[in-house]
Amino acid sequence: MLKNDLTIGVTGAAGFIGSHLCARLLAKGFRVIAVDDLSKGSQKNIESLKSNKNFLFKKLDITDIQKIQLAFKEVRIIIHLAAAKIPRYGGRSITLITNTKSAENLLEIAKLNKAKIIFASTSDVYGKNPKLPFSEESDLVLGSPEIARWAYAVSKIFDEHLCFAYWEEHKVPFVIIRLFGVYGPKQHRTWWGGPQALFIDKIIAGEKIEIHGDGKQKRTFIYINDVIDAILRSITSEKANNQILNIGTNDEISIINLAKLISKILKKPLKVKRVSYKSFTGKKYEDVKRRIPSVKKARKLLNWNPKVSLEDGLKKTIDWHKKNPL
Repeated sequence: MLKNDLTIGVTGAAGFIGSHLCARLLAKGFRVIAVDDLSKGSQKNIESLKSNKNFLFKKLDITDIQKIQLAFKEVRIIIHLAAAKIPRYGGRSITLITNTKSAENLLEIAKLNKAKIIFASTSDVYGKNPKLPFSEESDLVLGSPEIARWAYAVSKIFDEHLCFAYWEEHKVPFVIIRLFGVYGPKQHRTWWGGPQALFIDKIIAGEKIEIHGDGKQKRTFIYINDVIDAILRSITSEKANNQILNIGTNDEISIINLAKLISKILKKPLKVKRVSYKSFTGKKYEDVKRRIPSVKKARKLLNWNPKVSLEDGLKKTIDWHKKNPL
């Protein structure tokens, strides 16, 4: 059981997942040191938290170890959410350097502080593995380095290995959580936030949504509250220490059917524009056809189970979009 006066450090704190997590940590009485460079996060996401005496926000670059070390000098739990994602339209160097350098910095600080680290990884590490559902022991099958999209998965796999290395060499306890399709209120309103984020705004506005490829690629989605619950349980669980955990659901749906479901909930017509993968970075892009997690391990070690259905979660998310128009 953690003491309520414990100081917890959160990276990516002004982002979608980070802002929800900070609010829940504060509600439980923890002190929170929140950092974000605001490249994707927003001050609006954490505005309501700033009046809390247990909340301190610092804008900084997590690849700068001196600044992050100073900010996290009292931290005993580190939750590392900040990351650069798949380089669809930009260069891969930002993704590779940001993710690997920041992970190394935070593991080094965890070593010095004798802190536990919760590291947010991604379902993308499973790559093109056709054997479903994915367990935490499944092979990680990536495509050619000629294709930039795999830079994200490569960086996260490297970071996971770093977590194991710091445990083996320095006894830094960790929990790696591989997230599958997180969505909900405060999600980023671009492809960065996932297809559902853009679909909702476009359908509300009566505009065409972009469907990449044939739209038959399938994904699973998990509502933000279920993810935050898993993270909180990861902090306190000793059974989860030094383990990889899939955090997701079996709510599998094709991208085109996701768009149709959102259209149905909104009671608005669906207009579709097909987009070729050739428009992405380097003119070469590989999409994953299906991605389903096994969450047996998380259920066992965390006593956790996702509770919110895709349709119910989308309704809550759509309500937020309506109340926060672009």
